[in-house]
Amino acid sequence: MTDTPAHPSTPSTDTPPNGSDRTLPRLVRDTLPVALDVAIEVAKLNGVCIRPIEMRRLDTHTGQSEPFDIPCGTTQEAKCPPCAKRNQQLRRAQCREGWHLDHEPIAEPHPSTEDQRWLIEFRADVQAKRDEAERDGEDTFDWEEAIAGIDAEINAAGMRGNVLGGRTAPKRSRSTRRRQDAPDLPKRAKQDTTLGRTFIAPDGRVYRPSLFVTLTLPSYGKIRSGLGVPVDPSTYDYARAARDALHFSKLVDRFVQNLRRVAGYDVQYFATVEPQKRLAPHLHMAIRGTMPRAEIKAIAAATYHQVWWPSVDEVKFDGDHLPIWAPRADLGDGATYPDGQAGDYLDPETGELLPTWDEAAEPLHVVRFGPQVDVQGIVAGSPDAHKRIGYLTKYLTKNLGDPLDPDDPTTNDLARRDHAVRMVEALRYEPCSPTCANWLRYGIQPKGAKAGMLPGRCKGKAHKAEHLGYAGRRVLVSRKWSNKTLREHKADRRAWVLDMLGLPDEAVTDSHRYVWRPVSTSDPTRTPLAKRLLRGVADRHRTKARLAELQARADGTPVPDLSATPALEVAA
Repeated sequence: MTDTPAHPSTPSTDTPPNGSDRTLPRLVRDTLPVALDVAIEVAKLNGVCIRPIEMRRLDTHTGQSEPFDIPCGTTQEAKCPPCAKRNQQLRRAQCREGWHLDHEPIAEPHPSTEDQRWLIEFRADVQAKRDEAERDGEDTFDWEEAIAGIDAEINAAGMRGNVLGGRTAPKRSRSTRRRQDAPDLPKRAKQDTTLGRTFIAPDGRVYRPSLFVTLTLPSYGKIRSGLGVPVDPSTYDYARAARDALHFSKLVDRFVQNLRRVAGYDVQYFATVEPQKRLAPHLHMAIRGTMPRAEIKAIAAATYHQVWWPSVDEVKFDGDHLPIWAPRADLGDGATYPDGQAGDYLDPETGELLPTWDEAAEPLHVVRFGPQVDVQGIVAGSPDAHKRIGYLTKYLTKNLGDPLDPDDPTTNDLARRDHAVRMVEALRYEPCSPTCANWLRYGIQPKGAKAGMLPGRCKGKAHKAEHLGYAGRRVLVSRKWSNKTLREHKADRRAWVLDMLGLPDEAVTDSHRYVWRPVSTSDPTRTPLAKRLLRGVADRHRTKARLAELQARADGTPVPDLSATPALEVAA
């Protein structure tokens, strides 16, 4: 029996099929990877941003214009894994540098310059002339415009804040008396330090321990073990879970205030907000210094946040029966209105103005931590410290609504998805802020009301499924943590690379030489995405090859010849 010759269009098992061969069967062609998709995959493997922002740099000395790609800088792995990983590494460096700091951070402001002092003197003279015009009964509009311009120049000259100081808006009056169901806390004399206690061992070694604290919200119903979904969704308190998530950031602020009051020193912290399997936010906090575990737990039990918002117990407007927007010009001269609005919302039946948000405010909700409080002591340089830093930043590349472990077979469980849908539905009509459109559903006029507001259509961050009610920052860092901002940590990494490559920092040496302009998406000369990705991969290969060469020379080993090395091996 003779072998049957293979069909000319059948691809061989030894050589890949030619993607440009139009004679290939459609089924075979559909299984071939798309070249652009492979380019994106290669960019990810090389740590290159897959959504680069194209900029053009104009050299004012030569008139030459060059294209540059700026990373998108996202923190979400679903959008750009290389940028998310880079930001995660920056946060790890920030956490590591400040956790066990052994010296006081320098936070003194820079001395004022002569130009800054002149601006303040000029501001004083203009203010005096404005006040004189007001006493004489003259119009002060021109003087106030001049003062506003001077204030802008003061901030542009490197000064922060307002010359007059204080609050620009009237302060809301709220009771400061603690609730009777909240235990009192001790108050120690404040010491002007950010460092915790040190302990000396018998052998003379000095230890400076710190804390790793985990705080959670209370239970809203029984949860299935391992799955994080309610045993009975009909009895699960989704309304309370939604409100606690909305105000969780304020509860964390109250905890820090109480912590510093009891500790007696300026406690510094690095904290991250992450989701639990039951979709409730919880807090991991690295605290510099140490305190007794019993005191930390007592502080958490005594911490609460009382929300002074209008009541949302009664739905007054729903469906097609909604308040009517009326411009102020159509309401006549006899009505009084909140400041800063072009109109007001009226009751569709009576035509009366809805009460303002401030008029209807009352104690609405109280947020507290749950009984589960985990406190661990961490020593500088120990394996536990490194492990906890990784744990603090592990989920920063994910949204609060993303599955924590994609490989977990329970993440695709129907009950879990149903739990997420119920949580989002509970957040749909829950007001997320004083300006939320959902207040109209309960007969309250939102702050800064404007035409077209509809309940259930608020575009606030808290209502989105990826945030699940928490609209605050995912990373909370005290001002004196590492004595550096995240931008300064990024500048340190950049300076290290430039120093290793022996290149000057043109952003500093020639800061006035170049003019940067973003390239519009409608610009016909804009570089296609594929070409920008290839440009980024090539730049990364050159940089890594140069770093490998410098490392080999520093170690005294032969310089590797990377000219014949596959690109992915160079990037590894």
